Amino acid sequence: MVGVLINVILIVIGGFTGFFIGEKFSKKLEEQVMDILGLSIIFIGINTSMQVENSVLMIISLVIGVALGNALNLDEKFNSLGDMLMNFIYKDKESGGSNFVKGFVSASLIFNVGSMAILGSITAGISGDNSILITKGILDGITSVVLAASFGIGVVFSGAVVLIYQGLIVLFSSFLKDIFVESLIANISGVGGILIIAIGVNMLKLKDLKTANMIPALFIPMVYQMIMAIFN
Repeated sequence: MVGVLINVILIVIGGFTGFFIGEKFSKKLEEQVMDILGLSIIFIGINTSMQVENSVLMIISLVIGVALGNALNLDEKFNSLGDMLMNFIYKDKESGGSNFVKGFVSASLIFNVGSMAILGSITAGISGDNSILITKGILDGITSVVLAASFGIGVVFSGAVVLIYQGLIVLFSSFLKDIFVESLIANISGVGGILIIAIGVNMLKLKDLKTANMIPALFIPMVYQMIMAIFN
């Protein structure tokens, strides 16, 4: 869990740094930085999705995951959580909280659905090696500066989601070492790559994709691996 805590601390530090220097950014520069960040995130997503070993499983996982996400209405619940957190900071959205939810949701997804989040947490749980999570923490810290400069303090609160999500993976992987084989990690990364691309599309304002509804797709390869392990 040490690596997870370091990751969260770096996100919080980066988020506060970006929040306080954000006012020094001109609107034009802010928009250009967000465009570059959106393009970069799409590139990372494409690169991550290419790691998939079973493309058919990836597509099935995405379809089932989106269906579950819609049934559970995760996108609305995620946004409601962001609204609830925002109300602790701002009395009304017009006072500066209009981007709070967007920053909270976007940062939470960016920091959690990448291959490093999954692989790093699994490695930490199985062998106690936190090097991947620490490296990820440095990258997340830099990203949170940029995100918070544009979206505000909501990015800082994404650290809580990182703590819960990656912390649970560390715990589960420590008990289920035999399930987390390389092929499973590759397939989860492939699904995660598509989610990252969706985030980039949203940041570029090309289409309003309900990315939170896609989250269950990350767990479908795990279910598939468990079923295969039982019958094999």
